[in-house]
Amino acid sequence: MKKKTLIFAVTFLGVGFLAFRPVDRLFEIQKNLDIFATAFREVNQLYVDEVNPNTLMKTGIDAMLNSLDPYTNYIPEDEIEDYRTMTTGQYGGIGANIVTRDGRSVVNMPFEGFAAEKAGLKIGDEVLKINGISLKGKNTNDVHKLLKGQAGTKITLEIMPVGQTNIKELSFNRENIKIDNVRYYNMVAPEIGYLSLTDFTRGASKEVKNAIEKLKGQGAKKIILDVRNNPGGLLDEAVDICNLFINRDMEVVSTKGKVTSWNKTYKSLNSPYDLEIPLVVMTNGRSASAAEIVAGVMQDYDRGVLIGQKSFGKGLVQSTKPLSYNSQIKITTAKYYTPSGRCIQALDYSKRKQDGSVEKFADSLKRAFKTKNGRVVFDGAGVDPDMAVPAKKTPAILRALRDKHLIFDYATVYTSKLTKLPSPREFRLSDAEYQDFIKWVKTKGYDYTTTSEKMLKELEEKSKDEKANVDTQIKALQTKFQQNKETDLLTFKEEIRSALENDIVARFYFEKGQTEAQFNYDDDLKMAISILKDANRYQEFLKKK
Repeated sequence: MKKKTLIFAVTFLGVGFLAFRPVDRLFEIQKNLDIFATAFREVNQLYVDEVNPNTLMKTGIDAMLNSLDPYTNYIPEDEIEDYRTMTTGQYGGIGANIVTRDGRSVVNMPFEGFAAEKAGLKIGDEVLKINGISLKGKNTNDVHKLLKGQAGTKITLEIMPVGQTNIKELSFNRENIKIDNVRYYNMVAPEIGYLSLTDFTRGASKEVKNAIEKLKGQGAKKIILDVRNNPGGLLDEAVDICNLFINRDMEVVSTKGKVTSWNKTYKSLNSPYDLEIPLVVMTNGRSASAAEIVAGVMQDYDRGVLIGQKSFGKGLVQSTKPLSYNSQIKITTAKYYTPSGRCIQALDYSKRKQDGSVEKFADSLKRAFKTKNGRVVFDGAGVDPDMAVPAKKTPAILRALRDKHLIFDYATVYTSKLTKLPSPREFRLSDAEYQDFIKWVKTKGYDYTTTSEKMLKELEEKSKDEKANVDTQIKALQTKFQQNKETDLLTFKEEIRSALENDIVARFYFEKGQTEAQFNYDDDLKMAISILKDANRYQEFLKKK
């Protein structure tokens, strides 16, 4: 690897020497570069087993960058295509999500309208070979690399169709796969349109605008923008999405970092699409980065009401720089600030504990800011919703059923007898059908540990250390917990039934069907619809308290 890569990498080792004068700092960089290069050479020459220089270097760079934050990453040449897919949402492939579980490569979801689905690949099919290469012993990443390739090239899959014992061969051509940022939009109530924005890759703002235009054509006079579970993406797309709802030449976001010449204020450059339409933005703890910019800007300008849970709290901006041999590095170069002046970064990576963990900014350090109408908002911990809806917790039994793939497998069993299914919004498992699931799942080997059992185990260990005579009480609690677990299939019926319906619907209606199947269980969505139906209540949220 060229010295340029090493120089760039080891530059980060100089973070601890910021207090040095420029001449001293340059010496420290050169010294550490020499130490790093010498250590790298000696390990490669003398280590008892053969080592891969590329793997060793990547491990060293990754460890160094991980000490900074999770978003500063080294991208070697063989991972560039995956990185481009993340930023563009586009790649050459078959259009299917295939996962490896228990040594088998199974189709988890074919994307509707793409090559795999058109060739007949179904959820639950096992893929045995790709272009003659056995998938035995390969992980999910290995499988994805074999699936990807230039559009138009032929690919042959050997599959074991779900519910069958005969091997089948499918041959078709790869396609340019473009994953939409807006994967679902539809009317959810009279005059209320809903769209789910899942990414911020190139073209996201156009997709949002097109979705709203089509919803208006269906009678929408109010909009719900769902950015839950959206990890963010391109800053420019976030700016353009905000511009749909605010006037031209308004500040959207500013970035500030160590290199002051890179500091920039992003403003809305275009005429707005709609300044008046009532808007609700739904967020949760996995709404991050660009998703938080959109939510924060709508809140700062009192342009919409935020519903759900506090967002993730990623107020950092990354820039990508080229390195030697077609590799790249993605570096956190700045923090971003919403129009009110707040940075919503929740973790302070500059102050790690001795064990390497990172704490959130203390509540005492949070500062108050004001929205356009004078409402008080805070920095330092994500974006707080205007109307908080408690997040639903996943019970331990549901996690266990998913981990053992029993939800997935039962959906396969259930749908194997069907040729059609009611629409996702209408389909429900009856109580009798849920009892059938209970009978089926009890024949499968599965177990799980509840939080209470974990705590009891810790108590048992501590009581032994302290020689406390509480064995009888602990055994009584263990028996009680076991009895509770036996009834968990009924106690958490709604949560489990929701997951079952979700997987069953996917067999007939794919991702869009899964979105609709969850509407009846979605408390955030119900609250959003309720607020939009009441104009006075909607306006009350936007007034100064």
